[in-house]
Amino acid sequence: MRGTNLELEQPKLPVFGSWLIEDVLKIYELPFLELMYQAQTIHRKHFPKNTMQLSTLLNIKDGGCPEDCHYCPQAARYQTGVKAKKLMSTDIVRKQAQAAKEAGATRFCMGAAWRELKDRDVPAIAALIQEVNALGMESCVTLGMLTEPQARALKEAGLDYYNHNVDSSEDYYKEIISTRTYDDRLKTLGRVRNAGIKVCSGGIVGMGENREDRAGMFVTLANLDVPPESIPINQLVPVPGTPLENTTKIDPLEFVRTIAVARIMFPTSRVRLSAGRTAMSDEMQTLCFMAGANSIFYGEKLLITENPDIIKDRALLTRLGIQVEEHNSVKKYCG
Repeated sequence: MRGTNLELEQPKLPVFGSWLIEDVLKIYELPFLELMYQAQTIHRKHFPKNTMQLSTLLNIKDGGCPEDCHYCPQAARYQTGVKAKKLMSTDIVRKQAQAAKEAGATRFCMGAAWRELKDRDVPAIAALIQEVNALGMESCVTLGMLTEPQARALKEAGLDYYNHNVDSSEDYYKEIISTRTYDDRLKTLGRVRNAGIKVCSGGIVGMGENREDRAGMFVTLANLDVPPESIPINQLVPVPGTPLENTTKIDPLEFVRTIAVARIMFPTSRVRLSAGRTAMSDEMQTLCFMAGANSIFYGEKLLITENPDIIKDRALLTRLGIQVEEHNSVKKYCG
């Protein structure tokens, strides 16, 4: 029988590098309100309260990917209506980044539907990174797997963040991807870190995995030599034509629990509420913010899937009294 002493409800957190799945499950299993309280308390120790960082994600190269990620509409093998396109021009990307900045985003992320970056494309990507940096925005790219020289080249171009999600636990990973291994993911993260680039890595929930798999994903990230500075948590967007199109939606409160666990485990990292927000009510998003999510992708598209429009996001943040972080770090009320 549970006691009433709150000390009994508070698991002792391992140090980074020594997390076990059972440690994470103890946090997951806290009473919901206690979990939310602990997550918000930790959040306020490390971040200004009632603030949000805005990022914009642009797909700079659509479709044609040879991978078989079961969730991805850009895989060439699936019939999703996505047509392969060439890499977007520097001029177009510059205009998109400028528009994102004017709309309030402080980080500009660029994604290409590649299995891995090719050496021939490094100069073009470096030029895009430099354009974003010239606007005074944080730069981020997600381009698939990298070699050590490629990672160094991106660092030399001024790249701030590299996104490479582990997606799920190592055990569940093979259920959703067969064209690369979990170790391939981790090797790329290591190369990014060795090059001196900040790491953005999280995963997708609601793909049919269980709580142990979500815990396993967090254990992988927490036990890296240096945990990611940014943790994107995506809710699966089931796209027709992909193997996961009929996947049962994750329980909203379980998703919120996942955000809270991420905040507790990664107290100084950005916890980014990413894909799937169009399917979330305002109330669900609010609970995610309460649980410690302090960054969102901002704009009408998230790669090729729909995202809440800017006006709707601004209206919600205004209703909640949440301030947007500006480029000069001065906090501005959303109005």
